[in-house]
Amino acid sequence: MHLSPYTCEHTQASEHENVDLVIPTKEQTLLEAYKQWRERADAKVCCDYGLHVAITHWNEQVAADMETLAKEQGVNSFKVYMAYSDSFMLHDDEIFQVFAKCREIGAIAMVHAENGLVIKELEKEMLKLGITGPEGHLLSRPEKARNNTEATYRVITIAEQTRCPLYVEHVTSKAAADKVQEARLQGQIVFGASNTASLGTDGSHYFNKCWRHGAIHVMSPPLRDDSTTGPYLMDCLANGSLSTTASDHCTFNGNQKALGKDDFRKIPHGVNGIEDRLSVIWTKGVETGKLDINQFVAVTSTNAARIFNMYPKKGRIAVGSDGDCLIWDSEATKTISASTHHQACDFNIFETFECRGLPVITIVDGKIAYEHGQLNAVQGSGKYIETGCFTDYVYQKLTKREQLRAGILKQQIVERELYTGDVVDVTKSFSNESKTSPKHANHELPAAGFHNRPATRAGARNLFDSSFMLSGEQWDDGSVRKTTRVQQPPGGQSKGLW
Repeated sequence: MHLSPYTCEHTQASEHENVDLVIPTKEQTLLEAYKQWRERADAKVCCDYGLHVAITHWNEQVAADMETLAKEQGVNSFKVYMAYSDSFMLHDDEIFQVFAKCREIGAIAMVHAENGLVIKELEKEMLKLGITGPEGHLLSRPEKARNNTEATYRVITIAEQTRCPLYVEHVTSKAAADKVQEARLQGQIVFGASNTASLGTDGSHYFNKCWRHGAIHVMSPPLRDDSTTGPYLMDCLANGSLSTTASDHCTFNGNQKALGKDDFRKIPHGVNGIEDRLSVIWTKGVETGKLDINQFVAVTSTNAARIFNMYPKKGRIAVGSDGDCLIWDSEATKTISASTHHQACDFNIFETFECRGLPVITIVDGKIAYEHGQLNAVQGSGKYIETGCFTDYVYQKLTKREQLRAGILKQQIVERELYTGDVVDVTKSFSNESKTSPKHANHELPAAGFHNRPATRAGARNLFDSSFMLSGEQWDDGSVRKTTRVQQPPGGQSKGLW
């Protein structure tokens, strides 16, 4: 038996998670959406919880709402999407501004990293080829095309340029994990989160003969059809390249997935992960010797609590910490099945998976909420946890780096006398150039652009001058040229027999 702190389970769209994601509609402000999520949760929540907030568009009002949420409502993390071009996606300049705002208010930027515009074109290509089933979801997001990798590298670069801490969600491929690792090795404040699905199964299911079986595995980024991806991601968790494991729990029943029966683009994205997360990670990590027990606790609980500023109240068993923990039986086993699970969906992507290691007792706020298969939780007994900004675990190094950067930049300021000469607006010159007649009298070169030397006395172009103009003109377009036929070329005529 083992005792483990039970905390931070960040996810995509589920009301019963520890840190849920607020996604505003197009008509809502961030504050309105936040209020709606609180109203949904507070009356029913059975454990303490926090909130991330998604940024799905950008303007001054969004920036003001971010600051209000951070300072008054205890929200210290904001998520952007590089995918879903028809709804949530932000462009690079908008992401830059969101990240800059996060740094200003001491928040953490989170990201779904996929190239949404490229995906949209690849999806069209799949449909033209007659690919309409779930396999089209994976084939339109090929790992070899580096779609997810490119987006991960691009957003890490934006985070570096804005000096903003970054949390990369849904790391489901080897190449994306490598990009996170490279950034961390270079000292950048970047955290990567894998998820239950990518650690416990793979994308071979998209090619199953049963359409429904393939569809229930559709999620974004997709599972990879490489059975070595899960173990590779587990190694990244073990060596610190990746930091946490989310459930990404976002379920739909089979008949809801059937919305995309004729077009894989319409299949709702999301799979289960909450109930089996710990058992899957224990089986794939600890039982294989990739993780020790302390690392298991870190990647499932403590690291997330530190990153999102809940530690040491959460993520730790100690005097003064909250009474949230579970008793773990490392020898207990079960076969995962939709027929016996407690999730509100009619499928389980880990169906028939034999796992070892199960929770026996779960204690929430000092009270037993779950014991030997019996749920004793009371709705409304949980409370909202404010997550403060400028957490030391994330911002201590960044704050020092900002101070050093400011000092270095000040030293690079060059003191010089003010320029007092003439000022010529070359942009206007180029604009006027296109309106000027190409015929220039008396072999005079046009005054604008690079042509600013007079012709030679013989009327030829000055060879010290450029012959290039944006308009495509030549310096002698206006001259009348006399053609001469060569009757007797140098060296004599080449005719006759030799």
